[in-house]
Amino acid sequence: MRKLVLSCATFALAAQLATAQIKLPSPSPAATVMQTVGTTDLTVKYSRPSLKGRTPFTDAFIPTGKVWRTGANQATAFTTSTDLMVDGKTLPAGSYAILSIPAADNWTLIFSKNMGVTEQTYKQDEDALRVPIKVAKEADPTQTFTIGFSDVTDSTANMNFMWANAKAVAPLRVDVNANAAANVEKAVAEKPEDAAVLQAAANYNLSKGRNLEQALTWIDKSVSMKETYRNLFVKAQVLGKLGKYAEALPVAQKALAMGQSSNDASFPFFKDGIEKAIAEYTAKVPAMPTKGKKGKRA
Repeated sequence: MRKLVLSCATFALAAQLATAQIKLPSPSPAATVMQTVGTTDLTVKYSRPSLKGRTPFTDAFIPTGKVWRTGANQATAFTTSTDLMVDGKTLPAGSYAILSIPAADNWTLIFSKNMGVTEQTYKQDEDALRVPIKVAKEADPTQTFTIGFSDVTDSTANMNFMWANAKAVAPLRVDVNANAAANVEKAVAEKPEDAAVLQAAANYNLSKGRNLEQALTWIDKSVSMKETYRNLFVKAQVLGKLGKYAEALPVAQKALAMGQSSNDASFPFFKDGIEKAIAEYTAKVPAMPTKGKKGKRA
């Protein structure tokens, strides 16, 4: 009898768990938005309530002047892979819960360190950052609450919060050069014997005109490990930027010769650049004195 009772209890528990795992439609479905700005990855995970005849940011529904979880269900989650400037203020890399305090002309955007925060449990001393952001009135209402990114460049973007006729905009900025340089240093530290990584690192420094002596060290090591027309061309350009035209010229000439005999389908994209570099270095290398015949002065 006892075994029967246990079996029934076990079956009931299994049935309950199975029911809990059934996926059903949500009134405020979940959404994930991902955006890369420069080398920074931004991710927002949130739930999207719809108007359904309601008017938000009124006393009756999502009142102004009070903390809102900026979505529905669990707290809206925001992750940035690097330090980020929000309206000119620094938000360190990491994950945060987004809340806001809506108002008629501007919102207060809050990044909380408490990922499980709600309107009822919110504490200002858990803020990682809070900034004011401007709100515009849109002619066409957004029926379902939307968080998205617009006006994306390699260092800036806008994060937009849209619902009903409100559009709140948070201006974002990243230090793309510092982040890219850090990624280069990290890659070389992790793979110091990888010729391709060394070439890419040297090429980045070359493209930014930064730390060219370090770039030369990296590309020299790349060439010593595996000589290709590509890393030879990078080396020639670094030498040229350093004003070492006499050294750059034969390296560029060798890169051209190797490329022409490589049967690499990508070489035509490099050929013009290499030939232009050769012409430039040739013009800047001092002409070697020619040996003439000795003769008597008249």
